[in-house]
Amino acid sequence: MTYCVGMILDEGLVFMSDTRTNAGLDNISTFRKMTLWEQPGERVITLMAAGNLATTQAVVSLLDERSKSPEERQPSLLQVPSLFQAARVVAETLREVIEQHGQGGLQSDSPFGATLIIGGQIAGSPPRLFMIYPEGNFIEAGEDTPFFQIGETKYGRPILVRAYDRGLGFEAAMKLLLVSFDSTVKANLTVGAPFDYHFYATGSLRAGPRGRIAQDDPYFQVISKGWGDALKDALDSLPEFHFEE
Repeated sequence: MTYCVGMILDEGLVFMSDTRTNAGLDNISTFRKMTLWEQPGERVITLMAAGNLATTQAVVSLLDERSKSPEERQPSLLQVPSLFQAARVVAETLREVIEQHGQGGLQSDSPFGATLIIGGQIAGSPPRLFMIYPEGNFIEAGEDTPFFQIGETKYGRPILVRAYDRGLGFEAAMKLLLVSFDSTVKANLTVGAPFDYHFYATGSLRAGPRGRIAQDDPYFQVISKGWGDALKDALDSLPEFHFEE
């Protein structure tokens, strides 16, 4: 399983993904689920993927190959004039890969399915964020839906819904995301560290702060323990329930 979050802020776009693909008593695999394309001063595009690993790797490989050797029938992510067109290219590539994997692959419950988040900025237009479904259709983030989650979403969603604010700075957003990811990891063994991140500043047209946070990262450990202690303190501070005699 996977957990990825893409978020729109006034300051820019925020991306974070886990790296665990299999979980079991003796089978844990780590793969990067975030890919970045950059032409400094012209465009920055970030893609995150959840779903069948063979499908997601094939999609990323095709997109990467076509960005280096564009085809006439299929423009590359480094050629399209807008993020909307970039989302269309990714959606069409996803459909192409799923069709190649098997008959009926366009069904959303297909074992070859995948869900993607793509976001970034191309010169001349504002930053944009899209979520692409296994069927190849997609939606755009906006005022009513300012962030997207894919993969194992339910455990990390409550904190995002309660604490998200478009005016958050990147540092505060990092704290919020780590709480969300920590909550997911605590509840589901199929999601795990390290976590990859990319913070893109609006108008920079260059990749922003990016890196990987390991399970034993000192700041992550402080966040994990502090959040757990804060929840216990909050629960203890609530009034007790009394049964009627």
